[in-house]
Amino acid sequence: MKEIALEFLKIINSKGYKAYIVGGFVRDYLMQIESHDIDINTNATPKEIKKIFSNIKFSKNINEENSYGAVSVIYKNILFEVTTFREEEAYLDNRHPSSIRYIDDLETDLQRRDFTINAICMDQNGNIIDPLNGQMDLSNRIIKTIINPSKSFKDDALRILRSIRFATNLNFSLDSNLKLAINETKKYLKNISYDRKKRELDKIFASIHAKEGINLLKELDLLEFLELENIDRVKDYSDLIGIWSMINSQVYPFTKNEKELIKNINFVYELDNLNPLVLYKYGLYVNTIAGINKGLSKPEINKAYQELPIKVRSDINITAKEICEIFNKEPSSFLNDIFKQLEIEILTGNLQNINSILKEYILNHF
Repeated sequence: MKEIALEFLKIINSKGYKAYIVGGFVRDYLMQIESHDIDINTNATPKEIKKIFSNIKFSKNINEENSYGAVSVIYKNILFEVTTFREEEAYLDNRHPSSIRYIDDLETDLQRRDFTINAICMDQNGNIIDPLNGQMDLSNRIIKTIINPSKSFKDDALRILRSIRFATNLNFSLDSNLKLAINETKKYLKNISYDRKKRELDKIFASIHAKEGINLLKELDLLEFLELENIDRVKDYSDLIGIWSMINSQVYPFTKNEKELIKNINFVYELDNLNPLVLYKYGLYVNTIAGINKGLSKPEINKAYQELPIKVRSDINITAKEICEIFNKEPSSFLNDIFKQLEIEILTGNLQNINSILKEYILNHF
């Protein structure tokens, strides 16, 4: 991927423009972490980039007066986010600049970015360009803002969560001045959309260091401002939906499937997760998430599930056709009533899942 990225830079450079890889790809490259997102900064405008590459889509409808100057280019099946060098005017909503102005200077452009570790560049020859000493902070495993952290977070309050996300995912520490600035500016998190906040929280909760990330949210007293009221219920930090289900937030957006899982996990949280009927009805995943957060062990829950005599209705050793033949009736709703009762009797150990025994039970009870 690096070679294709350098090739991409050379195409822009060959047209007389400056261009560099910047941000996460360079940071991850230096840390020997696989990365898939590639950001490019350049002094070429979006319209000029459009002339250079044929297969292009704009991230927004480009309007020179209000565009943020970013376009998406697909080159050799890799997505490149290309942004023109720019200066940003005052932020009015704690998230977006009121306007931008294209410039022709790399270092000035880097000053508008969030953290020093995300402002390291690479040129077309693979040389590292690091005017803001991001490599030093990488070595020291610390997250620092480029400008004064209080101003940085007031300009864009989402950076508060991004700082915690990077600290969590990379297992870095937060700079002490940055922590103080979070305390001063955390109120502005309420101005950020739930969708954008959830994207960052998802990345924190999905990290292998999720517990440390959640501890940072607590330490920095962000729970009230993020409306994460039940986070102390979380005991299992290994599953994203599991964490959200324990928090059980009503304000963040979830897909239909996520909502269903969260509802079921919270329902079985109040039940016995080793009970055969509960395990059968709600499944291993839902009971595991609820059970672990209540103090049960994963092997204990898994063992109970594997010992179920049936796991789905099709495991019952009699068919609907056979039941219809017993009563000489056409299929109808009576079949569901019979199968429900068979499930209960088999799962509670009162009935063996043997065809002849099931037939006899049906004859005697229905």
